[in-house]
Amino acid sequence: MPTDEEPEPVAVVVLAHNEERRIGRCLATLPLSESGFVIHVVVNGSRDGTAAIVADTAAQHHNLTLHEWPEPGKARSWNRIVLDTLPPGLSAVVLVDGDAEVASGAIPALRSALDAHLEANLASAPPLNGRRAAHYRRMMAQTHGVFGDLYALRGSFVDALRASGIRLPVDLVGDDGLVGALAKTDLGPLAQWREERVRPVMDAGFSCEPFNPLDLRSWQMQHGRMINYAVRHFQDRIITQVLRSEGPRGLPHKLASLYAQHLSAFAPRNGIWNWFDRRALARMRAGAEER
Repeated sequence: MPTDEEPEPVAVVVLAHNEERRIGRCLATLPLSESGFVIHVVVNGSRDGTAAIVADTAAQHHNLTLHEWPEPGKARSWNRIVLDTLPPGLSAVVLVDGDAEVASGAIPALRSALDAHLEANLASAPPLNGRRAAHYRRMMAQTHGVFGDLYALRGSFVDALRASGIRLPVDLVGDDGLVGALAKTDLGPLAQWREERVRPVMDAGFSCEPFNPLDLRSWQMQHGRMINYAVRHFQDRIITQVLRSEGPRGLPHKLASLYAQHLSAFAPRNGIWNWFDRRALARMRAGAEER
């Protein structure tokens, strides 16, 4: 246990799936040699060399632990590491995507924001690169938004979430939208929504590999990403109804268990999203039929 002079440690959690090209850069931006930090890297369902790269780094840094789990799915791994593996009583839990590079000073800035704003359950960091980075930064400041690439949760909020029994649906696409909602409602119904419980920190930030229009692999990744974003759009509509009618304790183990109740009311949006929404709805119909 920490003494009166020693603050509670901060856990940095990295979630990585097939990130052998980027994971080394991500780890290099973390506080690997600083006291007061414990770093957990979850490699979930990967088929490449991500785990081997993390293991090599862990051999050189005693505060880094590798968790290699065969089951894929970010939300599933989020539950397992944040709610089932980390100890209680942490000062904060910082979540990092395995393809993100954390800007210098970003983690201290997130911690400082939580210390300075006691009403906040979550401190969020904006993107620093990419064609629409400036737009996303403005939107984050206005809406108190969350990017899953880098954010920090207050330790007492994580303890409360663990005690509540509330968990992310294991087939949730992304974690940031729902985690942000849980933070803003303080684990209660939507009527308890308070924007100030999520604190955007413009002094923090992260960088990710930008889209390269000359790289076929980049196009393939972007196509899959857009379909996932479309699935997420429809999942968010289901989650909003659950939070409005039942609160977060009504969240199911799998959102697919609710697809049959909602799909008939969903239609593809117009414009550029039409193609991706059609692919997303087809995937969701198949998921509902498999149950």
